[in-house]
Amino acid sequence: MSDGKPALFVHQRTYKRRRLADAARMLPILGGLLFMIPLLWLDAASMSTATVMVYLFLVWAALAGLAALLSRRLGPEVDQPDDRSSDEEAG
Repeated sequence: MSDGKPALFVHQRTYKRRRLADAARMLPILGGLLFMIPLLWLDAASMSTATVMVYLFLVWAALAGLAALLSRRLGPEVDQPDDRSSDEEAG
């Protein structure tokens, strides 16, 4: 029945790990877009430099927090004992 096609479904833990890795790859793009937002503000003449700096600091802090969260979730995976390890011990 197997004709060389890859499986359509993967383990849930593998799927979540891949999506987290995708989110980590998109984080710099999100950061770049968020850092460019002050360039699009229409009323830039009345916008104070302090307001823009506070915005940029908050974006930077949020990106650092998201990166820390993602790196913690993507950290080294602790292998769960499976049936193969018990077979090796028995044999």
